[in-house]
Amino acid sequence: MKVLQDVTEQTARNFFHDNQTLQLILEKTLDADFLDFANRELTVFGELCANDIDLRAKHTDREGEPKLKRYDKYGEEVSEVWVNDGYKKTIQETYDTGIVGYVHKEIPALGVKGNYTYSFAQGYLLAHAEPGFYCPVTLTMATAYLLDHYADEKLKERFLTPVCSTGEGPLFEGATFLTERQGGSDVGANVVKAIKEGNNYRLYGEKYFASNAGMCGVAMVLARIEGAPGGSKGLTLFAVPWRKDNGEINRLRVRRLKDKLGVRAVPSGEVEFDGAEAFVVGDPTRGFYYMMEALNLSRICNAVASIGIMRRALLEAKEYATRRNAFGKRLADFPMVRDTLSKLAATLHVEVATVFDLIGLYEKVTAGEATEQEVILNRLNIAIMKKETAEQAIHFAHEAIEMHGGNGYIEDFVTPRLLRDAQVLTVWEGTANILGLELIRLVNKYSAHIVFTDVMQERLKKITNNEQKQIVVNQLKILTEELSKFANLDADLQSFEAKKLAKKMAHVYESIVAIEWAEKHGGRYEKLAEVYLDEVWSLREIGDPMKTVQYFEEIV
Repeated sequence: MKVLQDVTEQTARNFFHDNQTLQLILEKTLDADFLDFANRELTVFGELCANDIDLRAKHTDREGEPKLKRYDKYGEEVSEVWVNDGYKKTIQETYDTGIVGYVHKEIPALGVKGNYTYSFAQGYLLAHAEPGFYCPVTLTMATAYLLDHYADEKLKERFLTPVCSTGEGPLFEGATFLTERQGGSDVGANVVKAIKEGNNYRLYGEKYFASNAGMCGVAMVLARIEGAPGGSKGLTLFAVPWRKDNGEINRLRVRRLKDKLGVRAVPSGEVEFDGAEAFVVGDPTRGFYYMMEALNLSRICNAVASIGIMRRALLEAKEYATRRNAFGKRLADFPMVRDTLSKLAATLHVEVATVFDLIGLYEKVTAGEATEQEVILNRLNIAIMKKETAEQAIHFAHEAIEMHGGNGYIEDFVTPRLLRDAQVLTVWEGTANILGLELIRLVNKYSAHIVFTDVMQERLKKITNNEQKQIVVNQLKILTEELSKFANLDADLQSFEAKKLAKKMAHVYESIVAIEWAEKHGGRYEKLAEVYLDEVWSLREIGDPMKTVQYFEEIV
């Protein structure tokens, strides 16, 4: 048997080429000058991600993962984290694109600031190759958001400028440290304390799961000022530089790095504060609120990483099925294989389109232009789509391995890493259980279910495609009735039902986006919508036409 080489090594690729859904999103979203700039830059970055960054990611995962150096040769505490030279190159090349900086400052070639849509398009391409490194990028984005929105001008000058560097000055990667041993997702149980010293504070205690430890220039840390009340309301947000101005470590240490299943590119460690100098960001009584805003940004990044893994998995599965022969013909000629690939293609298109749809609303919210209902809808959309995309990333990685057979389980291929990296996306930034609790809070406190169904109904009214529209109208009616019942259940029953309803809400949202695209663009997008609706609502019966096979050449 001839063993195929890794398709990434066989074929020069560009992850932006043939990325039709993303290209149409950018055409719809960006003005002409910005679109020309984005297409040029994403073409360059798409090639870089598909080749050099991808090869470095493989090396980092297999041989070059971060290592902790706690002491220097004199026995002094240094808590340095070693990363390989290729990873350093990826850091430089990625941040120089403005993936973080251009959200908060002008793009020199355009004379205007960038936006989150462009940044997330960059992140989507990066996640095809290195979703592990997209974690530090995410943390740096969250750090920049918090500093830009809530820090005073002095702190912005000290920290925001290097956090937003695009190569013109020193770069500070960011980090957000929330998790403590006794709390986990229960941030209100945090006990790291802040003691006032002069105009600033000293932090004492530990953060148990601190990603980008040792690599960040500044970390955003929640701590409790002496005398503050218990629970989440007593937490204050601090900016904590990793090093002092003289280069010495800021009275903190990395106790150890975590040995993780995947995303090995990002150093995640246990960080101890022993009097680290810290600076209050914003209102001391609103630290938890600020960090939850940053968490919503991170959840979108999580969804973007998920769709990046999904597309890479589909590319690998399609390439293998096209090249591999079995039983006298190509794998891609078997109806069952065409069925799998067509369903993956339809789901990928719809989820990419839906993620960028919610990003459009997020842009409005962060610009301060959203209504109160839109703010609620934004939180809800982020929660349900973070959950759905993370679960689909694992499914896609599984299907890619299945398509490769035994080769898919071999580390020479990218498929095992895709599965290992995808698994964390269901955990980071809130598990399905935590997101289910978010749905409960939004329903009970803000009647978010009514906001959601009202908006979905309004979007459906604008669609004239009767056959596909009627399917979604029927499903929305069922969901509306179920959500109405859900809102009146007791706490235990709500907890029991929340995850199932979150999934249904994601499917309705995605279905509406799918048929909007079908109506606007026709052709291939009508067929993608048809395949998606058949699959997600289980419409096909045994003996019905094989649409996934009939449409294969056009949609895959």
